[in-house]
Amino acid sequence: MKESVIYQAILQEGMAEGIAEGKAETTKQLALNMLRSNIAVDLVVQITGLSLKQVQKLQKTSTKPPKASKSPKKSPR
Repeated sequence: MKESVIYQAILQEGMAEGIAEGKAETTKQLALNMLRSNIAVDLVVQITGLSLKQVQKLQKTSTKPPKASKSPKKSPR
């Protein structure tokens, strides 16, 4: 019984960490999209809740072209 409670606590902690990481990644992607759309840095900071330093760091990466998505290869007919 005690092991089950410990397992559930570990599982819940892992889920919480995963959710937090997902939210952080979503916020980062939102900020990148805003920067690529030429939205002012101070507005990106205000909307996303990221620090000015974080947004400035993202701004440096936003000048790089986005990664090309891999499209599925078409099979020859």
